[in-house]
Amino acid sequence: MPRATVSRQEPPRPRMPTSVLRRRPADVVTGRDTPRPAPAQRPNAPAQPLAARPQPLPARPQPVPARPQPLPARPQPLPARPQPLVGSAQHLAGRPGSRSPAPGPRGPARGPARHPVAGRTVGTAPPVRSGRRPVPLGLMAAVLVFVGLFTLGAGLGAATGFDLSELFRGPDKPPPRAFPVLDPSEPRRLTIPSIGVRAPIMQVGFARDGSVDVPPLTRHNEAGWFDQGPTPGQFGPALIVGHADTRTGPSVFYHLGKLKPGQKIEVLRADDTVAVFRINSVERFKKQRLPVKRVYGDYSRPSLRLMTCGGRWLGGAQGYSDNVVVFASLVSADEA
Repeated sequence: MPRATVSRQEPPRPRMPTSVLRRRPADVVTGRDTPRPAPAQRPNAPAQPLAARPQPLPARPQPVPARPQPLPARPQPLPARPQPLVGSAQHLAGRPGSRSPAPGPRGPARGPARHPVAGRTVGTAPPVRSGRRPVPLGLMAAVLVFVGLFTLGAGLGAATGFDLSELFRGPDKPPPRAFPVLDPSEPRRLTIPSIGVRAPIMQVGFARDGSVDVPPLTRHNEAGWFDQGPTPGQFGPALIVGHADTRTGPSVFYHLGKLKPGQKIEVLRADDTVAVFRINSVERFKKQRLPVKRVYGDYSRPSLRLMTCGGRWLGGAQGYSDNVVVFASLVSADEA
């Protein structure tokens, strides 16, 4: 008969709590819920100080700058006037005093040397080129301004009738260094030996139009002294005028334009002294361009002015187109 199997029941195992079953395996092993015991402190142990903050490494020492090199010597000035080179280099090499280059191998071209100066480089002065110096810009500008002013003055002179050449004309021939000065005395007679003039002198003043008057045509062989100016021999220009000709023929100053510098003029005065003048120049001017300052305004020395008409005949009240003026200076005084 079959053996009856007896079922053996195992006793029930203890069941884990639900809080443990919900944990992860790692939490169960480490026991996160169990607080770690605090480390035991030694009784009366002194507190350890915190470690000092590490100091930064010292800065890398800077290199000592090199000692600045002295600047190159100042280039020597150019010679006053360089001599021009004529001919080839072979021809100049045989001449004494010629500046031919020294023979030898020619090395590679080198630029200007540079010297360190406190962290920077300074180039040497560029080589000085021999030859003609360039014209300064200031001088060129001054020349252009002068040319412009001259052109403008020439245009104004042509428009207004002003004689621009008088501004650039040199002074008259200077008189002797020593000359006499006479007291005032009215002139009586005029003598010009080189053209054969020996004429009495009368007094004239201003004409109605404000110009210097002349002797009347009935006395055209006489000269007229302008009595509003100095007498011959005094400081200043004594003025004597006269006609060149009339309808009847030549007058006292007909040959006045033929006088030359260096010839003499004599004036007999009322005090019986003869004032001797030497001619400096003989000039002709248009009546509208008469240099008034030179004729009437030179009071630097005793002088004489002889004036008459000349040039082209215009007719009517205008007469001749020009004025002939003789400039003379006092050189001596004689007794009559």
